[in-house]
Amino acid sequence: MSQNTRHSMRTALGRVRYLGSAHGGTSDFFRQRLTAIALVVLFTPVIVVIMMLLGRSQAGAAQILGSPAVAILMILFIVASVWHMKIGMQVVIEDYISGEKTKLAAIIANNFVAFAIGLASIYALVKLSSGV
Repeated sequence: MSQNTRHSMRTALGRVRYLGSAHGGTSDFFRQRLTAIALVVLFTPVIVVIMMLLGRSQAGAAQILGSPAVAILMILFIVASVWHMKIGMQVVIEDYISGEKTKLAAIIANNFVAFAIGLASIYALVKLSSGV
């Protein structure tokens, strides 16, 4: 018996597919932790930007949000937030919905809603930053 096989906790099928019982739960776990770290890092600067926007006119908000550094910061925050939300909801769907067709429909809906929220958020940011 090889060293890898002897100490492995995976089933034979899992070793062949390189997947655990959740079919890739480790990668979801890693991605969710990665997005959580990104959100922790981005949270304070985003709050500072939001505080700077308080009481500003649309032209003042456009000036702040039109800055490339601020726009990139906000887009990174939107992407990390939406991705984190999508992964978290997908894990809940996979864990608690038992019917395969229902699970598939819920995962597709989750992906669509996450994409729509991200797209709408970035569109709003572009509209605000352009001052139109």
